[in-house]
Amino acid sequence: MITAAILTLSDKGSKGEREDLGGPLIREMISGIGVTVEYYEVIPDEKGLLKEKLIDYCTKVDLVLTTGGTGLSPRDITPETTREVIEKEVPGIAEAMRSAGLEKTKRAMLSRAIAGVRGNTLIINLPGSPKAVKEGLDAIMEAIPHAIEKIKGSMEDCAVREGRQT
Repeated sequence: MITAAILTLSDKGSKGEREDLGGPLIREMISGIGVTVEYYEVIPDEKGLLKEKLIDYCTKVDLVLTTGGTGLSPRDITPETTREVIEKEVPGIAEAMRSAGLEKTKRAMLSRAIAGVRGNTLIINLPGSPKAVKEGLDAIMEAIPHAIEKIKGSMEDCAVREGRQT
């Protein structure tokens, strides 16, 4: 079983001025791969608060998914804050999401989302738009359980598992 936390970054959402559609969509989508959401919060785009939450959740769950704060506006601080927290970056996850997004819109290249590992937890930044959340998660969802197995120390040979024994 994989446990998760979802953090939505939204100044308006944290004040109740906007409904969060991304967080619930993430919950629904990841339940299909056996992930149980233990924590869900909508917080403002505040670097100190996000950093505190990421560090805390990395001691409690296997997977932290953020939504929002990955664009170019002055308050978009999610990637920089995540980078301060992670110990290893996993660039292929963000590359896959951007690549999938580019098939739909050239604006996908503006996402600065990153992914990485802190301790035994995988952290993935997703955009704030529900459409972009769906496209991004669709692109990477199959790899999440395997990534978490590896982070937790699985010694299973990946090539053998996929039938590509070398």
